[in-house]
Amino acid sequence: MKDGWIKIACVTPSLHVADCTYNSQMMADAMHTAANHGAVLVVFPELSITGYTCGDLFFQASLLQGALDALEDLIQATASLHAVGVVGLPVSWKGTLYNCGAVFCQGKLLGLVPKSNLPNYGEFYEMRHFTPGNPAKPGELFQDGTRFSCPFGAQQIFTCSQLPGFSFGVELCEDVWVGDTPSVQMTQMGATIIVNLSCSDEIIGKEAYRRTMLQAKSGSLLCAYAYADAGFGESTQDMVFAGHNLILENGSVVAESPLFSSGILYGDVDVQKLQADRRRSNTFAVSQRQAVETYFSLPMQETILEHAIDPTPFVPAGKTDLETRCERILMLQATGLATRLRHIGCQTAVVGLSGGLDSTLAFLVMIRAFDLLHLDRSGILAVTMPCFGTTDRTYQNACQLAKLYGATLREIPLQKSVRQHFADIGQSESVHDVTYENAQARERTQVLMDLANQAGGIVVGTGDLSELALGWATYNGDHMSMYAVNASIPKTLVRYLVQYEADHGKDFLATVLRDVLDTPVSPELLPPEEDGTIAQKTEDLVGPYLLHDFFLYYMLRYGFSPTKIFRMASLAFAETYTPAFILKWLRTFYRRFFMQQFKRSCLPDGPKVGSVTLSPRGDWRMPSDACATLWLKELDALAAK
Repeated sequence: MKDGWIKIACVTPSLHVADCTYNSQMMADAMHTAANHGAVLVVFPELSITGYTCGDLFFQASLLQGALDALEDLIQATASLHAVGVVGLPVSWKGTLYNCGAVFCQGKLLGLVPKSNLPNYGEFYEMRHFTPGNPAKPGELFQDGTRFSCPFGAQQIFTCSQLPGFSFGVELCEDVWVGDTPSVQMTQMGATIIVNLSCSDEIIGKEAYRRTMLQAKSGSLLCAYAYADAGFGESTQDMVFAGHNLILENGSVVAESPLFSSGILYGDVDVQKLQADRRRSNTFAVSQRQAVETYFSLPMQETILEHAIDPTPFVPAGKTDLETRCERILMLQATGLATRLRHIGCQTAVVGLSGGLDSTLAFLVMIRAFDLLHLDRSGILAVTMPCFGTTDRTYQNACQLAKLYGATLREIPLQKSVRQHFADIGQSESVHDVTYENAQARERTQVLMDLANQAGGIVVGTGDLSELALGWATYNGDHMSMYAVNASIPKTLVRYLVQYEADHGKDFLATVLRDVLDTPVSPELLPPEEDGTIAQKTEDLVGPYLLHDFFLYYMLRYGFSPTKIFRMASLAFAETYTPAFILKWLRTFYRRFFMQQFKRSCLPDGPKVGSVTLSPRGDWRMPSDACATLWLKELDALAAK
């Protein structure tokens, strides 16, 4: 449970209809197995103690008493476990029969939740046996002699004292198939997890519909769903049950069992992530209605994560999804630029084309934008500005790209003008300090701005999201433009976008683009090596962009702490980087992120294409003089361990 991760187990046990003792033993065994595996929430199907398909046996007092006896046996058999269990059974209360979910933990029955929506159509006839629970009633006390005393009612929330974010509500099968689901109220009253005890029969096409419905529900409610379905052992007299278990988190499937299988499905959900999403969404409704809230205690143990943590969270997984996403991103960028050009009546755009990744992507976006507007590509002025650090490789690639795509190429060497500037301010050319570097970057920007004025055009910026996060840009140099098409594209994604164009372009274009991809990332502001290769490699100075993009995503998207980000990164990059290496660059990330906010506070316009951006007018508003003390202190504590 540390860092907000909750391991959930959805169990489809093998059962015998109406054999409560057998079913209880099977579930006790499964709960022991799940808890030993690290699960702290174990969910079973609807009416799992008796079986869903008992029919009129539900009218038999022996079955109802046997169900309560089996529940007591199950609670006692699992009393030593550090886990919460949720099982289904029929409960007779005040002369009325209810289809209930029972929540228990460490030898105590915490609550009974009656089903609110009873299907009585098609193959279902639950209203023949059961009465719906009142969803508007906050609850009353269920008492059965000396054995059980617990809240009874549909509106209940169960919360872990040690981790309040671990808070769940219970619904039963049909409750999720109706329009106004009980889960709406439960999530509005604080539940981050909804468990659904289900006995959903299987027919053709229902599997996909069920999955889609649960994805939509978990997404709209910003919650996790644990859906435990009945399977083998239920009567197949009229229906077949396939044990389709699902664990979901905010619209995404975390784990899913194959149809016609039994056993335990495990999934890890992050309640801190869910809470972060809710804090960010001011439209997430908070209900004033009061629920009965019951607390339970579990030790704060570290959850062993079974799912792999994606080292590139900005990059979609799978070739098809990646290609679809790349095409969509490029069109978003191009549409943003095309709209701006059309709005200002501009038919010329200027870009500094260095032959590096970022400028290449910006150039490709400009090509698309001009094509969308049916403008002649010659209106794209691609400027190469060789100076002290320019290598022949990047120079040739820049020239080739401009010619092959039909843009206008302009070459303006900067050595003379930069040397004059050095003379004016008394800067020695032999001193390769920050002034030496930034003077070149600012001269580049001045040239581009003045050329745009001459041509009646605009300067298209090339800087990406990763550089903005680290402040790896020269203030009022490459930091500035008139429209920044890459402003919300992280470096890891830039590479895939250029690769996409290479894979889908003509061979003679692909050759140049692939060489750009193979070129080390560099601003080329220091003289090259003696062999003419790039001497200044960005990632040697600020760290791997692969790590920084990972840090950036989880810091901005979810507001995770440095401790949690470090743990996640250590897992995601276990085969690539050492923990000490990750910690070193995580410190660099936080230090630079806080120090460089002043650059982000005055960014030019640019299109938002993903959920994480740093626009001061949109997603990220932060004072330039905010202190990083708390975050660095946390990193110091990690380093001391």
